[in-house]
Amino acid sequence: MQRASSWRLFSVNACWLGLSFMWNSLHTIILPVLLLQFVAADKKNTMLGLLTGVGLAIAMLIQPIAGAVSDRWRSKIGRRRPMILFGLLFDVVFLTVMALAGGWVALAIGYIGLQVSSNIAHAAMQGLLPDIIPPEQLGRGSAIKTVMDMAALVVASLGMGQMVAPDAVRATGPIALIIGVLVISIGVTVIFVKENSSLLLAKAENTWQAVRATFQVDLKRHRAFAWLIVSRLIFLLGVFGIQAFAQYYIRDTLAVENPVKLTGDLMAAIVVGLVLFSIIAGFLTDRFGSRPVHLIATLLVASGSLLMATAHTEAGVLAFGLIVGSGIGLYLTANWALANKLAPAAEAGKYMGLTNLATAGGGALSRLFGPVIDQLNLAYPHQFLGYTAMFVCSAFFAIAGMIILEIIFRTSLRPVAVGQQVG
Repeated sequence: MQRASSWRLFSVNACWLGLSFMWNSLHTIILPVLLLQFVAADKKNTMLGLLTGVGLAIAMLIQPIAGAVSDRWRSKIGRRRPMILFGLLFDVVFLTVMALAGGWVALAIGYIGLQVSSNIAHAAMQGLLPDIIPPEQLGRGSAIKTVMDMAALVVASLGMGQMVAPDAVRATGPIALIIGVLVISIGVTVIFVKENSSLLLAKAENTWQAVRATFQVDLKRHRAFAWLIVSRLIFLLGVFGIQAFAQYYIRDTLAVENPVKLTGDLMAAIVVGLVLFSIIAGFLTDRFGSRPVHLIATLLVASGSLLMATAHTEAGVLAFGLIVGSGIGLYLTANWALANKLAPAAEAGKYMGLTNLATAGGGALSRLFGPVIDQLNLAYPHQFLGYTAMFVCSAFFAIAGMIILEIIFRTSLRPVAVGQQVG
């Protein structure tokens, strides 16, 4: 496999810009605001957790299946791009439903439909990186992916924080902007990335065979990959909890005039650390392996989460969010590079899709914090212990995920060639 140029590294990852912009705009800013118009205030965390939890559970199932199907897709334009285009088309449809929604049911239909269509495209996108980027550049390729994700998060947080009013009933303009960004960014990847036809399976399989094989993983041969998914899920569980309920945490605990704007500022602060350290992590991972990078990431996320539990000012929240973001940046790059190295090349779409059992699974399970937060807040009025519990759990899960990963490094990962270590 030829060494990839800078343009190739960029174009294969451009699609993540639109996808990240869409989900960060919806999850962090738009959905929490719109839900306040349709649900009781003391049930807001519960209802937000329910809607997004169901959506992410669907994503957790859709991605591996779609990834396996894309591994076996045969077409003149490749095995990934047809599914990316299909997902994009229906993304536009369901985003339009959300933009025009005037009630809880319509909003939920648009959101759940979007989870299905978006994750079909998402699964195929994940297979592109190991398809066309050589192994020795996966660290840099993963770093660029993370930068795309996080650059979009910054723009979404700051931009949507300004565009969406705290009492908005609809978000037609912001969602129209999301559609535009999504089409352009995915268009760059689809137009400029030429897929490697040699990776098409020599013998075609039908869709049902692909679906049936999706969750069939040889644990004896790929035990390290399976445990990587478990450790990733646990680590991300607490991180996603902070993201999911940040706006309600700020509304309840900090007396600010515009909690939507401060939520955007917090997400931006997290991403500043994330982007900077994800770039650094790409070079560190290629040079030293992912093990030490994972360890530093854990320390930063755990300490930052505990500090956020003590924050009572805007400056404190932003500063401690920066620490958490730095740890997330290190973790995402190192973990994605490790996953790409452990995934078998012939089934990269399937295996990278399986990582969404951790990503979407962690996101879905983190929504269970919603009812817990509401109940603790109601049990101890004005103390908001639900949010404190959320931050403490974030630190705990970060450490627990790293313990499992350390066991993997010690027991499962072995040299794959003379002088070369996996991880």
